Amino acid sequence: MSKEKRACPTAANRVGGQAVLEGIMMKHKTSCATAVRCPDGKIAVEKREVKSIKEKIPFLRIPIIRGVVNFVESMMLSMSTLTLSAEMQGIEEEPSKFEKWLEKKLGKSLMSVAAIIGGVLGVLLALGLFFYLPMAVSKLFSLVFDMPAVVKAIVEGVAKMAIFVLYIWLVAFMPDIRRTYEYHGAEHKSIFCHEAGLPLTVENIKKQSRFHPRCGTSMMFVMLLLGIVVSAALPASLWNNLFLRFLTKLLILPLVVGIGYELTILSGTHDNFVLRILTKPGLWFQRITTREPDDKEIEVAIVALKSSLPEEYPPETVFDGIENGQCLEN
Repeated sequence: MSKEKRACPTAANRVGGQAVLEGIMMKHKTSCATAVRCPDGKIAVEKREVKSIKEKIPFLRIPIIRGVVNFVESMMLSMSTLTLSAEMQGIEEEPSKFEKWLEKKLGKSLMSVAAIIGGVLGVLLALGLFFYLPMAVSKLFSLVFDMPAVVKAIVEGVAKMAIFVLYIWLVAFMPDIRRTYEYHGAEHKSIFCHEAGLPLTVENIKKQSRFHPRCGTSMMFVMLLLGIVVSAALPASLWNNLFLRFLTKLLILPLVVGIGYELTILSGTHDNFVLRILTKPGLWFQRITTREPDDKEIEVAIVALKSSLPEEYPPETVFDGIENGQCLEN
């Protein structure tokens, strides 16, 4: 399969996924399956039903709004799946001496509060790194060069992209992250194979592209490009007040997320010149966030994908052709 070939699935066979610790999560409609390679070499899979709040509240299905809802739900599912993948492998981190001391002095209730504070600080750090810092860079350039608002917006957008790419590239040198990127590649390849209507075998999946237009990476770059357009449209007076500009961009972030979601879905289900241009940066970036998987990693992807499609693949067929599989259902 050519690396430029694109999948144009229908809503009926569209599958989404995520690479996790030594494994992959696949989701089709309300069926979600997480498969991991355990330390003993076996594959464990856990299936669960995940329903969207959009099913209960029709208003949330409106275009743009549904993108914001999907983004929030995806983040929640991602965090819970990462925790689940560690539990499935029996990984339990031993508390450090400092953590034991804190729990002894503060108690479990205050430790929970401390964990929440840590999470909030993490969010603030991300906002500072990917929002405030690029704006500060643009402000610095504007002090040196006389630039119109459009050029300022471009400088800010380029700075944000550079910080994002540098961060992802640096963490790729960590062995665990590199393996996760390999599982990310296996996820994309197996989804391409499914959407092409081919049998889910290691041989068929290896021939597929690891660059998928419906990946969250592509959505991130679409959002970054949209951010440049939005920044250029903001009142020129906001450029003189970084804090006010920061708050304004936070308020319009849901709109950017919603539009980015709609464009990403279109790019994954349609094929035209404009959508190709919009998603091209994200596809290039997947050269960093995905790696070619080995056969064992592809086997995990097959188990996860089949397990998320129970109507097409009965439980007894999930491990066809895959040795050392054990099915752990929840």
